[in-house]
Amino acid sequence: MQNGQFQVYTGDGKGKTTAALGLAVRASGAGMRVFIGQFMKKGATSELGPLQKLGVTFEQFGSGRGLLLGRGAAPEDMACARAGMERILWALERFDVVIADEINCAMMCGLLDEGDLLQVIDARPESTELVFTGRGASPAILARADLVTEMRAVKHYYAEKGLPARVGIEK
Repeated sequence: MQNGQFQVYTGDGKGKTTAALGLAVRASGAGMRVFIGQFMKKGATSELGPLQKLGVTFEQFGSGRGLLLGRGAAPEDMACARAGMERILWALERFDVVIADEINCAMMCGLLDEGDLLQVIDARPESTELVFTGRGASPAILARADLVTEMRAVKHYYAEKGLPARVGIEK
């Protein structure tokens, strides 16, 4: 691909990962090689099977210990994030589209620092499309992006009705 860009999907609203997955489907359909690395996530999700059938490479870099909110990062959380960084850097040279899902959150939670994310941006070949998702994108990350989409929460059934994540919709 010529003229790859750096995209950021951030904000407190739902849909950041979903938007990136849609981009992965579109790129795969156009014959591009796609890599998705999910930070802070581990376990089966509904998108995994269809993406693998499309030839998308999909890896997770979470410890499986659940949300970090209220408990802080453990050494295994940090190790998973570091391994994810290495895989993202590896993928930049081998794929047309590289999606670092929830990488902004990994930085916000202290698993990675801003310098780590800037290193990924700096390592991006001009021909590679790079996407960062997750709430909490820093001003430095936003400044480096070619495209920024901010998802804003207006209303959500989780808050309104206490409805948890549902298979096929949120997970």
